[in-house]
Amino acid sequence: MTDYQTIAFERSGAVARITLNRPDAANGMNAAMTRELADAAARCDDPATKVVVLTGSGRFFCAGGDLKEFASAPSRGRHLKGVADDLHRAISTFARMDAVVITAVNGAAAGAGFSLAVTGDLVLAAESASFTMAYTRVGLSPDGSATYHLPRLIGVARTKQLMLTNRTLTAAQALDWGLVAEVLPAEDLSARADELATAMVGTAAGSNGGVKALLLDSFSRGLEEQMELEGRLIAHRAETADGREGVDAFLAKRAPEFA
Repeated sequence: MTDYQTIAFERSGAVARITLNRPDAANGMNAAMTRELADAAARCDDPATKVVVLTGSGRFFCAGGDLKEFASAPSRGRHLKGVADDLHRAISTFARMDAVVITAVNGAAAGAGFSLAVTGDLVLAAESASFTMAYTRVGLSPDGSATYHLPRLIGVARTKQLMLTNRTLTAAQALDWGLVAEVLPAEDLSARADELATAMVGTAAGSNGGVKALLLDSFSRGLEEQMELEGRLIAHRAETADGREGVDAFLAKRAPEFA
């Protein structure tokens, strides 16, 4: 699948850029978008891609699920399960790939848009961005990994507050709570994402993937098991070409040239 209808996909060297591209529908997630997002994520899961930048077109990052499409489906439950499965496949792929995922939240992120926004390894937000769960407002429950990521990012109490009261956080509040890494003027967001992507291209993809893998399941492991995995992975990294290059470059006081 190369011709997408609901997202824009482009590559520049080791950087892939995915743009949610239904601006007239607030970038709402319909079946086509989540299917295409899963396909694009799979295309980025390869050694040639070191960075993925994910953003939205227009004024919104993503307003959540497309309720109009959901309501018109012959079986709403079956339809939503399919949409959620594709979204979850995309998020799982982003989480487990070596590439660093930068989410550039350019506007309102609601429902599944909020869920997706905070899955980034590095989350940037425009000053105009806002974040709200909004699921219970329409009688639904969260998806898009929100019940996994939010408790780990901000704790259970604050997660419940967001999910049960549908409180809207400004970008500044999201930064204070630890949901985003940086907040910038809207006109600077894209340039900052590109700057960060360029910096990440110069790093070792395997090392970045190792960081992601170690952190992803760290809450489910005990101390000794986690340290054993750390020991095994750092030993493996030391034997790789990038590991050797990084150490040799440091000792020679020169910049490393990673693959």
